[in-house]
Amino acid sequence: MAKSKNRDTISMECTVCKSRNYSTKKNKKNNMDRLILNKYCRFDQRHTEHKEVK
Repeated sequence: MAKSKNRDTISMECTVCKSRNYSTKKNKKNNMDRLILNKYCRFDQRHTEHKEVK
């Protein structure tokens, strides 16, 4: 199975505690802007907003 060249692995950073606790893949061709998701932060022990960082 061939790997797509458009997909890159990105890190997600919590906006509250600034810890990088998630990584995911994103298609750079379809989604040019930065990804923002609500994820669970184990350091804050609640759901917070996580932003894409390089």
